[in-house]
Amino acid sequence: MTRRRFVHSLAATPPLAALAAKDAPAVRSVEVFPVHYQAKGFFKFLPKGERPAVFVKVTCEDGTVGWGQSVPIPTWSYETLESATDTLNRYLGPVIVGRNPADLAGAHIAMDHAIAPSFSTGMPIAKAGLDLALHDIIGKLAGKTMAGLWGREPLERITLSWTVNVKAIAEAEPLVEEGRKQGYRNFNIKVGPDPEFDVALAKTVRRLAPNSFLWADANGGYDTATALKAAPRLREAGVDVLEQPVPPNRLSGLAALKKQGALPIILDEGVVSLADLEEFHKLGLLDGVAMKPARTAGLFDARRQVEYLEAHGLMFLGSGLTDPDVSLAASLALYGAYRLKYPAALNGLQFLAGSFLKHPFQLENGALRVPTGPGLGVEVDEAKVRAASHG
Repeated sequence: MTRRRFVHSLAATPPLAALAAKDAPAVRSVEVFPVHYQAKGFFKFLPKGERPAVFVKVTCEDGTVGWGQSVPIPTWSYETLESATDTLNRYLGPVIVGRNPADLAGAHIAMDHAIAPSFSTGMPIAKAGLDLALHDIIGKLAGKTMAGLWGREPLERITLSWTVNVKAIAEAEPLVEEGRKQGYRNFNIKVGPDPEFDVALAKTVRRLAPNSFLWADANGGYDTATALKAAPRLREAGVDVLEQPVPPNRLSGLAALKKQGALPIILDEGVVSLADLEEFHKLGLLDGVAMKPARTAGLFDARRQVEYLEAHGLMFLGSGLTDPDVSLAASLALYGAYRLKYPAALNGLQFLAGSFLKHPFQLENGALRVPTGPGLGVEVDEAKVRAASHG
């Protein structure tokens, strides 16, 4: 399916097309609130013990409010709390004011003109905050959930995967047991750059959870030669898929791993836009993608990518950027609407304390309910957000 046909198919969703066609209330203002969540437990991407995030409040002329959230992690990508906040305030927010919130394609064109791409979409995590807020508004105006807006029948719950990120093999068993006590039955492990450690970790987790879906994520931590040696050994240790084994610009390495065929190669960091996915697929570099709306500048492009994966028989996995609150709601909405088949590596509840929602997410036997309210389906405690942002 071509890029043009994807855009047409999304715009043609009846509730969305109706809102885009009529004189919907224009965006009046965009407000930005940087906050921090306290981290709990060890996670390599949160070395300072906190998780930065930026709430985005979009208000329309009729008073309808939509909330989004940008979730930068500078240890994962180049975007920071400060860069996302400044970009939203100075560049992205102003080009959204005055627009029809239902014109999502136009909003992304405007944002891409304000912040141009480099190799791929520029500042996608910052852009995701506005995209989510616009989706929230559209759903509220239509009185529909995201799945309802998209004309899909969603799952009620998303089964989660527990992240095993340890510094020593001896730490793995108690961590797996902690996850099992909370109802988790599937696990993902952080691997790279040491294959000896990684294979031992995989064997340990597989022994403790013999029937689980076991997902290894290197976050680009191997070089090509090491990855080619590690992949068959990880398969023998019981790993089911290998995510981002080498950095996203190591195209020859990805090609070699795909040709080797030891494990399904799942991409993450390098697939920001649909154009990236199309090119990586044409070059034969992947078996699937671990989707993250936070990484893809929001739900608009994430939907196109999921539909591309489905159309081409590629694996669609769901993960996140240790998403809290609104970003987590968006991921659940996407994965629920497209009936995700695999456990989702959404580890916000595992590694973050506290919430800025009036009704925080509650774990239910290793799963989370897909929100059922209009828009993204969650209520932000604005007073709490303002106090934390200005405190």
